[in-house]
Amino acid sequence: MTAPDNISPTAHYTGEVWRRAGLSHPWLATTEGRVMFDALHPLMAVSHAAGGPSLETYLLARHLAIDARLEHAIQHHGVTQVLEVAAGMSPRGWRFTRRHGERLTYVEADLPGMAERKRRALERIGALSDHHRVRTLDALRDGGPDSLAAVAGELDPERGLAIITEGLLGYLPTDAVVGLWRRCAATLGGFAGGRYLSDLHLGTALSPVVRVVRIGLSAVVRGRVHLHFDGPAEAEAQVRACGFAAATVAPAARLAELPPQSQGSAAHILEASTEPAAQNGRATP
Repeated sequence: MTAPDNISPTAHYTGEVWRRAGLSHPWLATTEGRVMFDALHPLMAVSHAAGGPSLETYLLARHLAIDARLEHAIQHHGVTQVLEVAAGMSPRGWRFTRRHGERLTYVEADLPGMAERKRRALERIGALSDHHRVRTLDALRDGGPDSLAAVAGELDPERGLAIITEGLLGYLPTDAVVGLWRRCAATLGGFAGGRYLSDLHLGTALSPVVRVVRIGLSAVVRGRVHLHFDGPAEAEAQVRACGFAAATVAPAARLAELPPQSQGSAAHILEASTEPAAQNGRATP
């Protein structure tokens, strides 16, 4: 099973969001992204002027929250390797390898066309090295050279690994998400320490913010954006059932230390670990 092609437009759009927020290198932005951003901006501007939500702030909240949790994993949980699945034009690999140097190995992975485009952009920046590389990966493939297990197999099992899937799950049906979580848990179980980070769309968060976000994302990808679980507890239980020892789902605004009234507060972040940890009587990462 191959990831749907309609995910690719989101990679261009979010790349433009990161650029305009000052988080990215100009060469990681694309013409397609600028066109999509400009086309969608009137809807976002109207919503913002009316005191409503914005797709840009939603996307920035989830991105910054994942950044914060990845940095925490590097500092406190022995993560020295990162595999970002469906990386698109995300600037995270560029920023984190600049910050941590050779202490961190970062692999950006995507379907062939997007992976090649990302590789060319990083070559222009001069960012590729043994510690920062791009690989072709089909997140929904169970086996073969482009599978999650095969790409992760190039990394050192004696070191901690984090797998990131930002912006992917919403475009997959629930059974595909569950299958991906099982593959992530099985893969991370082969490393000295394993952590998984992703944004997650929840049914109970179907507020005006999420409605606008879903409209915006659906317009970008020209397809459906899925809501998989009613709330955090249901999602956490499913993640643990897939093989993780601990899992939490939390608002992105809290994790990224954004103001509580942030328009991105409807974004939720899933963090799971292959190692259990006790906090306030419940297993958490």
